[in-house]
Amino acid sequence: ARLVRFAFCNRCVISREMHRDSSSASAVGAIGDDKKLAYPKKRQLALKWNGWGYKDSKFQVKENGTIEFTGGRYKISGQELPYLREWSERVVNMDIGNPTPPQDLDDVSVPLPIESLEFEAEMKRFDVEFSKSKEDRLVHCHGHTCHEIFALRHGKFDRVPDLVVWPESHDDVVRIVDAASKCGVCIIPFGGGTSVSGGLECPADERRMIVSLDTTAMNKILWVDRKNLTVCAQAGIIGSDFENQLEEMGFCTGHEPDSREISSLGGWVATRASGMKKNVYGNIEDLLVHVRMVTPRGVVEKSCLGPRISAGPDIHHFILGSEGTLGVITEVTLKIRPLPPVRKFGSIVFADFESGVKCLREVARQRCAPASIRLVDNEQFQFGHALKFAPSWIGAFKDAIKKIYVTKFKGFDPQKLCVATCLYEGNREEVSIQERRVNAIARSFGAISAGEENGQRGYLLTFVIAYLRDLG
Repeated sequence: ARLVRFAFCNRCVISREMHRDSSSASAVGAIGDDKKLAYPKKRQLALKWNGWGYKDSKFQVKENGTIEFTGGRYKISGQELPYLREWSERVVNMDIGNPTPPQDLDDVSVPLPIESLEFEAEMKRFDVEFSKSKEDRLVHCHGHTCHEIFALRHGKFDRVPDLVVWPESHDDVVRIVDAASKCGVCIIPFGGGTSVSGGLECPADERRMIVSLDTTAMNKILWVDRKNLTVCAQAGIIGSDFENQLEEMGFCTGHEPDSREISSLGGWVATRASGMKKNVYGNIEDLLVHVRMVTPRGVVEKSCLGPRISAGPDIHHFILGSEGTLGVITEVTLKIRPLPPVRKFGSIVFADFESGVKCLREVARQRCAPASIRLVDNEQFQFGHALKFAPSWIGAFKDAIKKIYVTKFKGFDPQKLCVATCLYEGNREEVSIQERRVNAIARSFGAISAGEENGQRGYLLTFVIAYLRDLG
């Protein structure tokens, strides 16, 4: 079911020209070169082939036995983490001093490719870049579930893509899908490769040629409509590149999934993604205005560019969350907003998890939730503390004072307390009002404010936690 061999009723296939107000829309070119991209088309040049994230960023054990986080991409980068080893050994039962090294790329067994010379000839005729190299095929055979990463590091895959193609436009995808239908070839769309649903795995018993269609080269913002606040971009653009370009123009989508550094715009739609700031901006289905999807029976898209139509069924509802089973998403139009002038973090400490849940329920009931509010239980709180780097003597003194206040004066049990991290966005007055309301509700449940720094740290740690899996 994951393979694009789906037949649509002809009445569902719509392929008409889109019309928009040219006076308010402006074309935007692609990012100029790979140096400015989140990662290049050959993703293994910048990303780990057998783990999460960037090659230069990882948890590693220093000679003195403590753990540090390498690289320079995150606030935690280059810092020694004196508490992480003890936590890892005590809570996770990891043997830090005796890691299990992963197998080398050269030692990974990959089955020989099933070939279709007719399909390859079509790719050459259309001038579409493709590869049959072992490394490219291996990089495109998996997502990021634990069993997939374990197979990369210590096992093997019984089936991997036979060919990887890199289209650069919607028209390229149409040609590739047409050629696949003609040649009896299967296609698995590949965006950022961060799938955790098993959607990128190849069925071991599939005897047809399997092609991984990598959309990374489809990385352009096609136009921005400043009057109607919409943006149209190719589906392969990576989340961080997409938001960075919009920020340069004074806009944002507000969609911020944990994987935004690596995942793609098309992947957000295909997985019906949710973001950390959904309270204000909504999930991807709330932002979606228009989408183009190429199928073996034609291009599926709405015939208008309106955000909502009082008729149904809505074809967006079966494209969203389809995980590449029905077609290849090529272009996406989303709602955008002007960048919020104020962005402020906050954190709240509760005596126990039950109090935190009751508080967040009341925040939701009063409809005053900030852009992001996330409650972590005591186990996650302890983990967050383990990721703190060594403070200066002044920082250590402040931490001691805070601990005395929380545990002695307020009487919170360190083994029960939990924390909510908050992110407020808007103008100065909106943020101030919202923060006061949330903190007032929190106080009614016996909570105390833990400050902006802890909130920011907790929010940003979201992007480095996934690296921990590769430590062992």
